[in-house]
Amino acid sequence: MATKNVRSIEEQVEDWCKAQLRSIKYYTKTESINSEIEEALRKAPSKSGGEGANYPDIKCFLETSDMRRIPVMIEVKGRKGDLIKCDKNGDICNLNKDKEPHYGNIAKYAVNGAVHYAHAILNNTESYKEVVAIGVNGYDTSIGRIYEMGVYYVSKENLFVPKKVGEYTDLSFLLPEYVNGFIKDIDKLFLTDSEIELKKIELEDDIERRLKVINQKMHDEDYGQKIDVGQRVQLITGLVMAGLGVPGKVSPLSVSDLRGDQGEKNNDGQVIMNKISDYLSEKQLPRQKIEMIEEVLRVVFIHSKLQEPKDGESALHTIYADVRQNIIPFLTGELHNIDFTGRLFNVLNEWVDVPDGAKNDVVLTPRYITELMARLCGVNMDSYVWDFATGSAGFLISSMHQMIADAKQKISSPEELNRKITHIKMYQLLGIEKLADIYMLAVLNMILMKDGSSNIIHGDSLTEFEGNYEQGEYNGKPFPANVFLLNPPYSKSGKGFVFVHRALSMMHHGGMAAVLIMENAGSGNGLPYTREILKNNTLVASIHMSDFFVEKPVCKRLFMYLRLEPLMIYIRL
Repeated sequence: MATKNVRSIEEQVEDWCKAQLRSIKYYTKTESINSEIEEALRKAPSKSGGEGANYPDIKCFLETSDMRRIPVMIEVKGRKGDLIKCDKNGDICNLNKDKEPHYGNIAKYAVNGAVHYAHAILNNTESYKEVVAIGVNGYDTSIGRIYEMGVYYVSKENLFVPKKVGEYTDLSFLLPEYVNGFIKDIDKLFLTDSEIELKKIELEDDIERRLKVINQKMHDEDYGQKIDVGQRVQLITGLVMAGLGVPGKVSPLSVSDLRGDQGEKNNDGQVIMNKISDYLSEKQLPRQKIEMIEEVLRVVFIHSKLQEPKDGESALHTIYADVRQNIIPFLTGELHNIDFTGRLFNVLNEWVDVPDGAKNDVVLTPRYITELMARLCGVNMDSYVWDFATGSAGFLISSMHQMIADAKQKISSPEELNRKITHIKMYQLLGIEKLADIYMLAVLNMILMKDGSSNIIHGDSLTEFEGNYEQGEYNGKPFPANVFLLNPPYSKSGKGFVFVHRALSMMHHGGMAAVLIMENAGSGNGLPYTREILKNNTLVASIHMSDFFVEKPVCKRLFMYLRLEPLMIYIRL
């Protein structure tokens, strides 16, 4: 008889599970474990992908003496082969080849369903950052009944990757007398460096794919009208700000808030601008910067036709529904601790209408290059890093992560560490960007990294920047830079070396510099700046690197500078 025709013993397996949990409080599929978790399960797509709620068979909490409460979601099945579905790498297969939810697997297999519930809780609650997902299956054989289970730990710290805890034959590890040992086991589960990198790539690929779909819809008039290329950066950055909210202060914009009203103060564009204004104010940005950002965004949200309803729904409503579903989930929770947002800004940058863009080589530096250059410069928690053509702030983001990682290794006091991280984000990073659209990307990127973006300056670093802080309590005082990172516009004087000369002339604190340059800049085209730079700095090494800007042929072969106190390393890439 085919397996699918075998009678399921799911109810008996569920009774077997409940009997083992006799000494702890558990909740059945129709009982509410608490309002926050139930709302999270309701908001997430159902196991089958529809809009119905999610109903785990059994729910409970792991509770420890130090008041740690971890939700446990148990999904039960009752046929042979229905415990778990993994991919060729042995990972739980809840996504299809297009990285969309594989609802067939989620609905059919016990572990896959339990992990689906865990993700729903982590994605839609503020209180819970870890969940135990348990799948239990049972079936009858000629020698008796077989029970099997899969126990997985899913957490924001582990980037939502399910980690198998161990092998178990019953649920007794959840009982009070054994729970401490189980907690010790899950606390040993961390992603390896290779797993982090693989997850990072997966997230980056996914967000780039989704953004490209949205970009194509803007081009094809899928939102009711074609969106001009020049509006797309402001549109997406503004919608992201409105959709993030500030915990405890500003609720995220809901799609239902955009009702298509046509009043001057309550149209969809004004509703979005109000959310953006509240968001920026709570980020404690300087008033001048908030006003500048709002002025740029009003062009799209107030002074365009995007907020005018057609058949009762504005283009802003339609676009935001897409952004809310496909982009915002990547930018919430604990995922800011790795920089997977590079792909977001890489795609956004493709939409920027840059005058003479091909000539100026306006292109984001790949994340692995920004990280390499920051490491070569020895960036640590006491570094002061600046970038004179900051783009979307990729160099500053990579530096910030390395600075914070160094601080965590060296500072044992939580209070002191928190103060140092705040100081790093607010005072030890500075970037200047001339192009308004790309400047908006940098501001949003740094806000997402939770630095406040206080030292992202809109201006020309060659003519308008004097090497000083321009906001906050250090306004007007010199920025004590000791690390300089740069991917310059190569059409500028000396193939971009004019930026290097100006920045190094302002660095009176020693340190290091890494700069990407065109291959022919080192053979005379960088004059007279290369000659002047070498009068006071020493060229140490060069590295040749092949074709990592494949979309910009003129950038295919580059060099990198590094400066040591008082030396300079020249690396040919």
